[in-house]
Amino acid sequence: MSANPPSTPHPPAAQQPEAEKSPAGPTINIGEEYGTAKKNLPPAKVVLIAVAGVLVVVLIASFFKRAKPQGSGSLDNVVAVEVPGQNTTLVALTFTLHNGSDKALYVRELQSGLKAPSGETKVDAVSAVDFDRYFQAFPELKNGAQPALAPETRLEVGDTIQRTIIVGYPKTLNEFNQRQSVSVIIWPYNYTVPLVLTK
Repeated sequence: MSANPPSTPHPPAAQQPEAEKSPAGPTINIGEEYGTAKKNLPPAKVVLIAVAGVLVVVLIASFFKRAKPQGSGSLDNVVAVEVPGQNTTLVALTFTLHNGSDKALYVRELQSGLKAPSGETKVDAVSAVDFDRYFQAFPELKNGAQPALAPETRLEVGDTIQRTIIVGYPKTLNEFNQRQSVSVIIWPYNYTVPLVLTK
């Protein structure tokens, strides 16, 4: 009996690896950086135009919203008297004050400012209750004087008044007379800018 030798299975032929295919579509250039301002910000011209627009709006708003004095007026009369032996000059300042705003004006504080060759000086007004005492001691101060303007005075909308304050400057009368200007400074409540009347 003839036997056919058993056939040995042949291993499958090894497949040859296919050549790598290049991907279809756009490729990323690995050398290009994506975290830079060039890729993340709009063009510089657009940014500059936007910044300029914001600045214009801020400037216009600050111009119309800036603090303004609440009233107006004029410094009408200045009378100065030297206090003997004290290097001090008492000054009676008479002025006209008008409330041209849309609400009542309440006086918080009264001062005077002096601009002289030696520099600028500010002093507080004396108390209105002391006026008679000063007028008795120095009658010249009464020349052209009006009633005292005291803190807490209320000036209604549209009102105009004439008032006087008295201040004492640590200067001789001669030094005071060499001044460049003298002012009444009225600080109203709820305002950051005083009303300044200068002569």
